[in-house]
Amino acid sequence: MFRKNISFYIGSEAYNSQRPLIIAELGTSHNADPVKAREMISAAAEAGANCVKFQIVFADEILHPKTGEVALPGGKIRLYDRFKELEVPQDFYAELKKYAEYMGILFLCTPFGLKSASILHDLNPKIVKIASPELNFTSLLKEISAWHLPILLSTGVSLLADIEEALSILKNGNQLCLLHCITSYPAPENEYNLNILKNLSMIFGIPVGISDHTMDPELIPALSLSMGAAVIEKHFCLSRTDPGLDDPIALPPELFSRMVKTINWAAEAGPEKTLERFRRDWGEKTIEQVMGSGIKELAPSEKANYRLSNRSIHAMRDIKPGEIIKREDFAVLRTEKLLRPGLEPGFEFSIIGRTARNFIPAGEGIRFEDI
Repeated sequence: MFRKNISFYIGSEAYNSQRPLIIAELGTSHNADPVKAREMISAAAEAGANCVKFQIVFADEILHPKTGEVALPGGKIRLYDRFKELEVPQDFYAELKKYAEYMGILFLCTPFGLKSASILHDLNPKIVKIASPELNFTSLLKEISAWHLPILLSTGVSLLADIEEALSILKNGNQLCLLHCITSYPAPENEYNLNILKNLSMIFGIPVGISDHTMDPELIPALSLSMGAAVIEKHFCLSRTDPGLDDPIALPPELFSRMVKTINWAAEAGPEKTLERFRRDWGEKTIEQVMGSGIKELAPSEKANYRLSNRSIHAMRDIKPGEIIKREDFAVLRTEKLLRPGLEPGFEFSIIGRTARNFIPAGEGIRFEDI
């Protein structure tokens, strides 16, 4: 089977080098409740995960308060405010790491900025993940690269050139693995383009895996294994009716367990028998669509989010024409739906001391023509 060596994941008692690393993405579904978080870790371990992943959230290092609203069961709420509700102290994550390791599985976490990265670094993790929207966050990539830890890099809503630029920063003696995904929730199975896995691995010479945002527990995980996936990540929840941001598209324990069993079956059966089974179950045409062209391009369901879910430079206050731009006047944030994107994060130190040419409203991206 085409799979690069991923020996750097060894350290988890549950990890078997003959199987992929199976990550239960718990994210923020704990809703800042440590009891629920431990319950989720236990349930994920019992369902067959050998790694659990969390997100260290601070609203002000992810987006601007004017970003927009998110619809939740209790009604609409500003996405910024929802993230504020999910902020917890460092001890919260320290206890979860301790509990995950007690359960014999890896603790994995995603930082979204330099503040959360500092907290994660203090936890002494064995591995770290960079989410797709932060793939172009230059300062964050440089910080994590300096840790010399194994890095998982998600590549949703990105082009080949974007991945290459990120790797030029991270390939500093670091062990890396690219996670192919589609930044859409839920993602359509027929857009997953699984043939890209082999191509990404050959182009960059590193292991690859999948971060699956589809609703089905078997199709993408099993077929990605047949394409050489060394890592398989899937959102996990206790129930799809729970109030977490990702719970509606996550797998509850019984479906996650079913996914793990199918992955194990596919590992034993091999690529040919796996493809044969899913062609029979899903139809030749569907499987052909799922496998795709193997060309790295934006999927139809994520194309509109390019440069919106990614990071760019945004004004933190109203900046008037003629004012000198100071470091505290802007931040590198996700643009999302309502605001305009600004300059790429790599320009954040170049605009300090520049004079504003146009009026730049708080929240909006700072563009070349504005300075």
